[in-house]
Amino acid sequence: MTVYFIGAGPGAADLITLRGAGVLSRCDTCLYAGSLVPEEMLEHCPTGANLINTAKMPLTTIIDHIDEAHRAGHDVARLHSGDPALYSAVAEQIRHLRKLGIDYEIVPGVPAFTAAAAALKQELTVPGVGQSLLITRVSTLSTDMPDGEQLDELARSGVTMALHLAAHQSAQIVEALTPHYGAQCPVAVVAFASRENEQVVRCRLEELPERLESNKIVRTAVIFVGEVLAADQFPDSYLYSTARMTKLRDDSRHP
Repeated sequence: MTVYFIGAGPGAADLITLRGAGVLSRCDTCLYAGSLVPEEMLEHCPTGANLINTAKMPLTTIIDHIDEAHRAGHDVARLHSGDPALYSAVAEQIRHLRKLGIDYEIVPGVPAFTAAAAALKQELTVPGVGQSLLITRVSTLSTDMPDGEQLDELARSGVTMALHLAAHQSAQIVEALTPHYGAQCPVAVVAFASRENEQVVRCRLEELPERLESNKIVRTAVIFVGEVLAADQFPDSYLYSTARMTKLRDDSRHP
């Protein structure tokens, strides 16, 4: 028996991976967060599967359900939104599974920031403008940021940022980032990426609080900050350059 932590993707039911859908179709028990995972995704589950909505369950109850399924010999699908590698809360579940001696695997999914970039119809790493992406969040009452990861400290690098779980603290974001990025820095916000109610807002950093408030965006959003968002004058990538193609041809003639 194995527990499969499956990345369900950013919201659209058809953005689960082929591997994720295949694993889901073989699991007799599926635990999912009903507030985040689309109900249509459960259609991949086998007929008669035990479907458990964990949206209002504490961790101990979730682990109890997994342990019960383990004793019954069931493979378990644990559906998490986005990709399990980012802000998925699988770490504490894994810690409990290890103590119980229950095997587990992780099936990657489409993370929210890539779905948000797709909604913006652009690449986040632009030649000569920005080649790095810093994925982070802000401190909240439930989860504080560790020492060295406060927003104003991370902002010193000036790299493109992707802020998760932060729409409700837009004023704090502006205060922390303005000294390093400037008030005119381009910002793009994507709420509910890939879903029917997807929203895209583009503005300057100084306008962020007002624009989020006017569009009633308070959660389930990714906030991008960086010059790459407005870049239109930059060199072509070396990947498809004439110089590289010539080198490839020359190399093939002289192995």
